[in-house]
Order: sequence, then structure tokens, then C-alpha cells
Amino acid sequence: MGVPEWIVIAFVFAFGCCIGSFLNVVIYRLPLDKSLVKPPSSCPSCGKFIRFYDNIPIFSWLILRGKCRNCKAPISPRYLVIELFTGLAFVGLFYLYFIANIRAGMIPFEQGGWVIWGLHIIMLAAFIAASAIDMELWIIPFSICWFVTAAGIIMSGFGGGYLDAEIIRGYRLLPSAGVPTASLAVGAVLGLIISLALLACGVIKRSYEFENESESDLSGEPVDDGNYNHRLEACKEIVFLLPIIICSLACYYAVKSLGPTNGVYEWWLNFSQNPVTAGVLGSIWGYFVGCGIVWAVRILGTLGFGKEAMGLGDVHLMGAAGAVIGPFCVVLAFFVAPFMGLGWALSQMFFKKTRQIPYGPFLSLGVFTVMILHDRIYAYFIEPLFV
Repeated sequence: MGVPEWIVIAFVFAFGCCIGSFLNVVIYRLPLDKSLVKPPSSCPSCGKFIRFYDNIPIFSWLILRGKCRNCKAPISPRYLVIELFTGLAFVGLFYLYFIANIRAGMIPFEQGGWVIWGLHIIMLAAFIAASAIDMELWIIPFSICWFVTAAGIIMSGFGGGYLDAEIIRGYRLLPSAGVPTASLAVGAVLGLIISLALLACGVIKRSYEFENESESDLSGEPVDDGNYNHRLEACKEIVFLLPIIICSLACYYAVKSLGPTNGVYEWWLNFSQNPVTAGVLGSIWGYFVGCGIVWAVRILGTLGFGKEAMGLGDVHLMGAAGAVIGPFCVVLAFFVAPFMGLGWALSQMFFKKTRQIPYGPFLSLGVFTVMILHDRIYAYFIEPLFV
């Protein structure tokens, strides 16, 4: 890079800590439906605005010994932990990608690798905030997931046009759709539009309607007041998903039925395999696969056990992950996540006598694990299947 590595790492760490400071604002304000921009940060106890020199990541908390300068009220250690963890996560990902070269084919940072790293740290930071909120309040705000999804779609399209498309596709560094996948993605988008239109017109009903309307009433526990026929609510979700499934399959078979000499097929081939279009559609299909695999477990679990299984926040979280790391990796992450949460689940069962756990943090850990161990997972578990 022309700059000593320790300087770069120090800068990345400081940048990550600053982002962590902002994540603390998100974690506190977003569930309360407060603006993330104004008013300036203030002490929750005395309401006094925090001066800029008392808002320096990590150092201010340590200098003030975890207390407000004005009223001496304690400041949660979570602020220090989030800032430090975010800084270390940013540095760790940078080191693994560009110094340790743990991902084969990773493009050097200054030659465009910053696009991949930048997208991944956006997801990483957002998932840190979502996990912290989920652990405290048992919810995952949809807005965090939608932000990551939008970033995934935009950056995948940009990366497809800006970077070497063959390297991106060959090493699965960003989502990229082939001809069949592109047709599935377009069909799924059309189906989603139809489902949302039917929902808006009242033709189909929203599941857990009362719960969705009162989402801002945060009790810290999953909503389950016994007033729902949970299997009926699951059936409502199946009805919502049917247009997406039908349109997706219809587009897939429509493209498949066209001969290679067909003019429409030739146009679709040229359009869908343009690097920018392939990136966008690959990210979109990753979103639907990520949502779909969790939603399927949610519906099957609800039908089987007669109570709500997994939250819709988990559905959107994995959809966002799929938009960033692609459909193949998000499926792997979903199956890795249970191993991450096993210890926590057992401790909850034995010590707190509950089988419910906030699953968002473990889904996030599964995604992060697949990101950094992608090549090893693929080499040991996937490639042998095709030999």
C-alpha cells in the first residue's frame, strides 16, 4: 500500500471505534423510535448534553470511569464494549482479507478490494447493533435489515461493474447471478410486488396483525399472549409467499423453455449477464434465499408446535445477509448458526428454565464465520460433493 501496516491498522481500528460509538446511539434510540441525528447525545439521568471531549470512543469512558461528568450517574459498560468490539471486528476483517489473505482471489484493498471490505463492514456493524438490540429487547428492527439489503444490492451492482467480474464470480466475493438465477430473482420481485399489492388492498391479511401494530411497545419478551391461532397465522404467511414462489418458478421455466437461438433468450442472456445486472440480481436472489430458508423454518415450526417459531426479524436479518454474501453462503451460515447458539441455549434451559433465545446474534455469528472460513468450508464440505 505504500503506508506502514501498523498505521493502516491503527486507522481502521479508530474508524471502527467511531462507528461503534454511533452504533451505541442506534442501539439506544432506534427501538424508542427516536432520531439518530438529533438532539445531540445527552446523559439519560440528568439530560445534560455530552461535550465532544467526553464523547471520544473508549478513552472518554475510561477517563470518566464509567460515570457522567455532571451527575456521576453510571454509564453502562455496553458503550465501551460495543466501541471496542466494533474496532476489533473492523481490524480483524481487514487483516484476514488483505494481510492474511484468508479469502482466495481477494482483490488488493487499493485496487478495489475496499468495495468488498466496505460492504462487509456495513453488514458487520449493522448486525452488531441488531444483535445488541435483540439480546436486550428480543426484537430486530426491520430498518437495520433493510439498510443492509439496500447496501448489498447497490454495492453488488457497483462491484460487478467496477471490479473484474470473472474474479468476483469465480471466487464468490460478491453475489452474481447466472442466467437461471437471474430469472428466479426477477420472478421473485414480481411476486413480491403482487403480494404487497394484495396486502395493501386487503385481499390477503397480515399475520400477527395486532403484534405488528404494537411493535413499538417493547416489553423485552416475545409477544405470545395466547390470543392467536398460530397455525392460522402461519397459513396467512404461506398465502403471502405463494405469489413469490409461483412467479419465481414461472420466470425460471419460461426462460428455460426458450431455445438458445431464440431472440428473446439472446436478449435476456446479454441483459442478465451484464456484470452490473448480474450483481444486482445475484444480490436480490440472495435476499430471497436468506429470507426463504428462515421463513420456511418459521412456518414449519409454527405449524408443528402450534406457537410462533422464530421472529420475522430473523427472516429479514438473513435476507440482508443473503443480499451481501449471496445465496450459497447464506444457506451455509444458517446451518452454522445453531452450533453458535447451542451453549447459550443449554445454559438458558438449565439456569433460567426457558427454551427461548434471541437468535439474531447467533445468525450473525454464523454469517461472520462463513465469511472468513468460506474457502475452507467450500473445500472440505462442498467440493467433495461434486467430485
